[in-house]
Amino acid sequence: MKDFRKLKVWEKAHQLTFKIYTITEVFPREELYGLISQIRRASVSIPTNIAEGCVRSSDADFARFLYIALGSTSELEYLILLSKDLKFIKSEFYIELNNEINEIKKMLITLIQKLKA
Repeated sequence: MKDFRKLKVWEKAHQLTFKIYTITEVFPREELYGLISQIRRASVSIPTNIAEGCVRSSDADFARFLYIALGSTSELEYLILLSKDLKFIKSEFYIELNNEINEIKKMLITLIQKLKA
C-alpha cells in the first residue's frame, strides 16, 4: 500500500483541482449544473483515482486507476478548451491550466510505464 500524498503527481492534481474550483466560481450561474459541474467532476476524478489506486493490491490494479485518471485529464483538457471558446475563462488562464494538465498527463504516463516494467 502506497501513501498517495507522497506522490508528486497526486499533489499536482490536488492543486489543479483547487485552481479549477476557484476559476469556475465566476462562470455563469446557468452553468452550475452543466459545465461547472462537469469540469469540477473531471478535475476531482484525477487525484481521487490516484488515491484509490494506491491501496490496490497489485501494480496492475494501480495502473488501471491511473489510466482512469489519465482519461479524466483528457476530459478536463477539452472542457477547459470549451470554456475558453465560450469566453468563460481568459486565454492566459487556459494556457496555464492546459500546461498543468499536460504535465500531469506526462507524469501519469511515466508512472504507468514504471508500474508495467
